[in-house]
Amino acid sequence: MAIWDDIITESDKEIYIKAGYDGRKVSFGNKPALVIIDVVYDFVGNEPEPMLKSIERFPQSCGESGWKAVYQIASLLPIARDKQVPIIYSIPTAWLKKVARAEERQKNPIGNEIVREIAPAANDIAIYKPAPSIFLGTSLLNVLIPLKVDTLLFCGGTTSGCVRASVVDADSYGFTVGVIEECTFDRGEVSHKVNLFDMNAKYASVMSIAEAKDYLSKLPT
Repeated sequence: MAIWDDIITESDKEIYIKAGYDGRKVSFGNKPALVIIDVVYDFVGNEPEPMLKSIERFPQSCGESGWKAVYQIASLLPIARDKQVPIIYSIPTAWLKKVARAEERQKNPIGNEIVREIAPAANDIAIYKPAPSIFLGTSLLNVLIPLKVDTLLFCGGTTSGCVRASVVDADSYGFTVGVIEECTFDRGEVSHKVNLFDMNAKYASVMSIAEAKDYLSKLPT
C-alpha cells in the first residue's frame, strides 16, 4: 500500500494510469548523490514536538514530522559515506513573499543551521540557495557534472515546496531521480502525500528508506 492510497481517489489513479503516468520504477545509476533539502531548525524546530507547539517559536516548523525524517536521514548517512556517495545539503537564503510570519524567521539565531543530528561531515557539500529549487542560481551543476553523477536521491522538506521544485529541475536536467519517502516531510499531510504521488507519476521514483539503503549498500566501491 502506497502512502498516498488514502488520499488519492480510485478515479484519479485510473486517469493517471490510463494517461501513462503509472508510476513505474526507474533504474538508478551507479553514480548517485544524496541531496538533503533545507533540513534546518527553521523547518523542524529545535526538538521533536507537536507542530502547533513548535511553530510558536519556529513559525515554519514541521515539528515531529520533520524530526521523524531527520532520524531516518541520520540512519542513511553512514551507508552513503561508506560508499563515498556525495552528500549535498541545501540551506535557504530567501523566503517566500506570501508567508505572513517571514520576518520572525530573521530573529532566530539558529534557524538557518543544519540540524546537528545530520550535520555535514568534512567532505560533504553545503549549497546556499536563493529559491525553492537547489538548482536555481547555485553552483550545483558545477558540482555534479565533474563527479559524473547520474542519479539524485532527495530527502528533506518540504515535499510540496523545495523538494518538489528541486525534483522537477533534476528531472529536467536529465538526472535519474529518487525521493525517499520517510526522509521527506511537509507541514500538511495532504500536501505531502499528494506531491509524493504526483512526483512518482511524473518525475521521480518514490522509494522507501529500506529500498534506498539496499540500493546504496550494493553500489560498487
